[in-house]
Amino acid sequence: MFKVRINPHWEITKDKGEALDTAVLLTLLRAIEETGSIARASQTVGLSYRYAWGLLRKAEGLFGHSLMQTGRGRGTQLSSLAEKLIWADRRVAARLSPTLESLASELETELGKTFGNPTAMIRLDASHGFAVAAFLRQAGELGLPIDLRYRNSTDAVAALSRGESDLAGFHVPLGEFEAQAMERYGKWLDPKAFRLIHLAVRVQGLFVNPGNPLNIQSLKDLARDDVHFVNRQTGSGTRMLLELMLNEQSVLPTHVNGFENSEFTHSAVAAYIASGMADVGFGVQTAAQRFKLDFIPLMRERYFFAVPTESLEQSQMQRVIDVLRSDSFRSVVNQLPGYDAADTGKIFTMAEAFGSTPKK
Repeated sequence: MFKVRINPHWEITKDKGEALDTAVLLTLLRAIEETGSIARASQTVGLSYRYAWGLLRKAEGLFGHSLMQTGRGRGTQLSSLAEKLIWADRRVAARLSPTLESLASELETELGKTFGNPTAMIRLDASHGFAVAAFLRQAGELGLPIDLRYRNSTDAVAALSRGESDLAGFHVPLGEFEAQAMERYGKWLDPKAFRLIHLAVRVQGLFVNPGNPLNIQSLKDLARDDVHFVNRQTGSGTRMLLELMLNEQSVLPTHVNGFENSEFTHSAVAAYIASGMADVGFGVQTAAQRFKLDFIPLMRERYFFAVPTESLEQSQMQRVIDVLRSDSFRSVVNQLPGYDAADTGKIFTMAEAFGSTPKK
């Protein structure tokens, strides 16, 4: 089985001059950030010191600004420009990763067909999340072929109901907003036709800058004039949850600065804030920690894979369930900040999961 990886790649030019390929430069800058030394960084990334120094000088010539700061006893540190380049690269990766991973999955499928060895694949439509990514890694290591399409929760369950996929990932808040969320998903999930495989419980909340300099404490603070927000895209389960919570708090979206500024992943929201382009966002705790942001927990939710009842006994679906129930996968999920794998792999009817049949 072929494995395809597609990574973002970007170049910078100035006044029609020679393009600067940022791939090697960014790798070098990250190594300098970690080691505090150009010489040690060069060794770490496998470059000669001379080449590394020349690359840095070329980039500084292009920008007209230094990328390094040196001081006695402090070693070599990155300038604010170099730090912005690293943050820009992290934003690019966070924003594009769902699209690129979905495209890579499509190419893997086509390669299998082209070389005459098509494998029965599990078609998975799911919103982009850390437990989903962990499942894909473990499935790949075990040779379980997954045809992935990252899409929002609403689109995922709708595609499943049309027979376009075998699994649909979606998330539902625990507590007072559960019934309202399931009303939206219930129109596509026939209780007799589908079962739910529990993936994880996770925590959603507010991302704020380290130390919470604006003293943001609750959703009501989003309506303050001095607070700038970045949202998830329309149709995402996270945005739906936020809108339900804002309505309960009597906060109008039109009163939130930046409400229509949207990103497609939790990581992209976190990167947007960490790069100084917004003050606060809403998403899962793991993303906040990975971008060194503070986190204000607000809501726990369950993430499920919806699956046709008739396919549960199929061999490939049994392999999916085996991965989810494995000790190794549960251990990985439990290590994600804000995630709980206590019920991972359990299979529920709609009534068992929600106490009553969701409205259709």
